[in-house]
Amino acid sequence: MEINIGKNIKRLRLEKNITQEQLSEAMGVSCAAVSKWERGETYPDITLLQPLAYYFGVSLDELMGYDHEKIQANIDNVIENYRNSWNSDYVRSREIIVDAYRNYPNDYRIMHYYMWDIAGHMADNDPNVLLEHKDEFRMICDKILDGCTDESIRRNAWNMRAKILHAEGKTEEALAIYKSKYPSWFHTSGQKTEQLFAKNTSEYYFHVTKNMYNLAAFAGDKLARSIFFDPDTTVNEAAAKAIEYAKKLSAIANETNDVFFSSISEAFCSRIRNDLTYRGGRDEDIVIMLDYALLAAKEITQAIPQNEPLRAAFWDHSRAGQSENFLAWIVEYHLGAENGRRAELLKNPAYKAVLEKYT
Repeated sequence: MEINIGKNIKRLRLEKNITQEQLSEAMGVSCAAVSKWERGETYPDITLLQPLAYYFGVSLDELMGYDHEKIQANIDNVIENYRNSWNSDYVRSREIIVDAYRNYPNDYRIMHYYMWDIAGHMADNDPNVLLEHKDEFRMICDKILDGCTDESIRRNAWNMRAKILHAEGKTEEALAIYKSKYPSWFHTSGQKTEQLFAKNTSEYYFHVTKNMYNLAAFAGDKLARSIFFDPDTTVNEAAAKAIEYAKKLSAIANETNDVFFSSISEAFCSRIRNDLTYRGGRDEDIVIMLDYALLAAKEITQAIPQNEPLRAAFWDHSRAGQSENFLAWIVEYHLGAENGRRAELLKNPAYKAVLEKYT
């Protein structure tokens, strides 16, 4: 086995935000000695190996022969398998991430996915589940906030802390976390990226247009939620209103030939279709909203080759990844359902016919 102790010392030191001076003082050696270890010029004295392992909180074997690249590749593969299965096989995805957490309990990405899977993902969390696991989740959040440098994972650790506080009835404390740890609408990365460039440049046009498409999709999603979750509206009433809106959005997109309106329509119709699917909607309404959503996705897909800001917006938004065919990605997602409500809908000839129309 290749001894990578110097590499591992440097990696562990940086992961834990420890300086060479701090490590040298803890081990009773010079800073130059630590520097030589990390460059691979010398090895630590054998009597220092166990203290080093203890100092970093790792095993001796891990300190001396840990193949970091191989392990990271394994973790990448586990996460890919988990993400690929969570929409089609919930039971299998849970098994994958629980097993991964058992094998890699100190990997921040694994901690993140494990915690949010147990919690029921990012929205509609059951307060009882959060309270049942609050000690474990808080421990994970502490680990992430103490050592993780990935800002997305760190923000979601704060998010979990806020959700637990809300479940405990401490909603004002939860809201205070969001106010202090998250940017306002006007201080997002998209807004700041746009402001980086002079307004008469092609870079500015690219980013302001990309932001426009992102926000169109965001607004469509919020419009759908405002209709569906109106407390004075039944599910069937919300569906009827949403269908009328879908007709109008589709007509505007067709009349203007502007994919901006298709972006709103796709997000709006997809969100309504999703809520109808999982919150008691009728099959016939789901079929209608699916048809409008796929029509808008088709319009977006056709526009993408000539519209770089649109491509950037929808690849960030959808995370379609391997394929640049936005429509095909959505259709494959629906056709690939193996269990649950979406799989049941595949038995409906009208539903299946809409999917086949867009293949």
